[in-house]
Amino acid sequence: MNALRTAATGMSAQQLNVEVISNNIANMNTVAFKRQRAEFQDLLYQTLEQPGAQSSDQGTIVPTGVQVGAGVKAGSVYRIGTQGSLTRTDNQYDLAINGKGYFQVLLPTGETAYTRAGNLGVNDQGQLVTQDGYQIQPAVSIPQDATNVTISKSGQVQVTQPGNPTPSIVGTLELANFMNEAGLSAQGSNLFLETGASGAPTTSTPGTAGFGMLEQGYTEASNVDSVTEITALIVAQRAYEMNSKVISTADSMLGVANQVKS
Repeated sequence: MNALRTAATGMSAQQLNVEVISNNIANMNTVAFKRQRAEFQDLLYQTLEQPGAQSSDQGTIVPTGVQVGAGVKAGSVYRIGTQGSLTRTDNQYDLAINGKGYFQVLLPTGETAYTRAGNLGVNDQGQLVTQDGYQIQPAVSIPQDATNVTISKSGQVQVTQPGNPTPSIVGTLELANFMNEAGLSAQGSNLFLETGASGAPTTSTPGTAGFGMLEQGYTEASNVDSVTEITALIVAQRAYEMNSKVISTADSMLGVANQVKS
């Protein structure tokens, strides 16, 4: 009975759905996290009678035919890149991107990763780094005697030093943009890598056409909505239960067939 296998694919799909939803809920307080959504596709069909086939010598055709589906499979789990709300922190090294774009991060392997998480800091050499100590690109070094650090909306980093009331520019931050942000490969720790699906990055200073602006003293919150996720979780749970009910029903029908005596 194909219904057993069909319902099993439905249970497997809803299990994946719950795993995606649970990851969203777990990251409700992760800086700049973008929620994900699972999409599904129907499997191949068993054609018992081809639609449009001739049903007589007079040329009459079958209007609909008979096709029986084999279940469901995961099509994709894509990332929804809507803007998260900006949370004020008053930390001079916290930066939120208001609009499109990613910070560029130099990994220990020499690769360039990308992140929206702007909860930055400085290392022992005064370089602007992520929470894992990875250097922001282009490199920006803060002088040890700096008394104040100001980062403009366009990414210009200025510092004030003793004996000099005029701020001096020590660097300019740039953002990277992708044709298909959903194609980036998530690496954990709020980092993404370029893939063939994302396309090559284009870089520019914040505030230029197609790029967001920076907000100093803010971080971008996760775009996960708890009500939406809980509602989706309930729907997934009910769908899982209904598929399990189909398996129980198919099993009962097979039991009845086994009891038939010749």
